[in-house]
Amino acid sequence: MRAARALALAFAAFASASGARAAEMRAPPGASSCTGCHAQGAAMGALEGRPEAEIVAALAAFRLGERPATLMNRIAKGFDEAESRAIAAWFAAQEAR
Repeated sequence: MRAARALALAFAAFASASGARAAEMRAPPGASSCTGCHAQGAAMGALEGRPEAEIVAALAAFRLGERPATLMNRIAKGFDEAESRAIAAWFAAQEAR
């Protein structure tokens, strides 16, 4: 009986952790707008697997007008620092294709 209960608790903990991991893998709001230009084989190169710090720095530079752009400066201004970090973390966690 104890073994069955322990097994059930272990399974519940595993299922809960798996659900949390799945939620973490969902793209944060705003990330889908990046894939039009930054998907594998797209015009501007893929973001998947790039270092998080690199993406955060690029978004900040675009947002502040420190990096020349025709479009990214306007797009980056739509994200605050926390949103930029969430987007960068998500793309960094994706496998480069």
